[in-house]
Amino acid sequence: MKTLNDVKTLANGVKIPTLGFGTWQIPNEEAYEAVTLALKNGYRHIDTAAAYGNEEAVGKAIKDSGIPRSEIFITSKLKAQIKGYEEALVEFDKTITNLGVDYLDLYLIHAPWPWNEMGKDCTQGNIDSWKAFEKLYRDSKIRSIGVSNFSPKDIQALLDACEVVPHVNQISYWIGHTQKETVAFCEPLQIQIEAYSPLATGRLFKNAKLEQIAKELGVSIARLAIRYCVQKGTVPLPKTTHEQRMIENADLDFVIDDQTMTILDELVLEK
Repeated sequence: MKTLNDVKTLANGVKIPTLGFGTWQIPNEEAYEAVTLALKNGYRHIDTAAAYGNEEAVGKAIKDSGIPRSEIFITSKLKAQIKGYEEALVEFDKTITNLGVDYLDLYLIHAPWPWNEMGKDCTQGNIDSWKAFEKLYRDSKIRSIGVSNFSPKDIQALLDACEVVPHVNQISYWIGHTQKETVAFCEPLQIQIEAYSPLATGRLFKNAKLEQIAKELGVSIARLAIRYCVQKGTVPLPKTTHEQRMIENADLDFVIDDQTMTILDELVLEK
């Protein structure tokens, strides 16, 4: 499955595998086996976060795999409620200690506001956190830095006050929910879009139109949805604890024709 060998190049030259393995909603006790299976089946891009509570298990699975650290792209995220320069530095140290690594390949601000206060203006806190990220980046503790769930306005605030343009914006993205305004803002700045929940946490499986298209192409809805994200230029992060689905999610050696892509582009699905 060559998709697992495909990479994209971030604005700073760092190579990121085109397909990642997401670990959101996988408890610590299950994350070890899930990441072990993902690595066994060729995944080399593992996405976690402090808020997921599974960094320890993810790190242990990576270490126990025997795969050289340099061959695995590891992403983690600063908790959404942590805002500030010193606070971000302290949290980063906790993350790499939990993971048992010396550096991260990508570190993201998990959200522009705490999850229990969505929409709150944390502009100064985000700027201060980003300046800490810039320091860690300059100190080679992180190979690339980015944000998650950031709107154009949130990103612009960083651009106005800081030096490094985010390399990545990780957002919810799936067929029928492609955040066009955010993508259009990020593209000219060479901010790579990562697509989390590319299967809309299972909701795509209930769509009759997708079922029909997948059948016509001779693929599953999951493969159709992930392939769509790849063809849109994003880096999808599908998540599963089932080995067979991990294998299936990475089996993307087919192309969705332009006409079908247009149909998928025009589909509207609930967020």
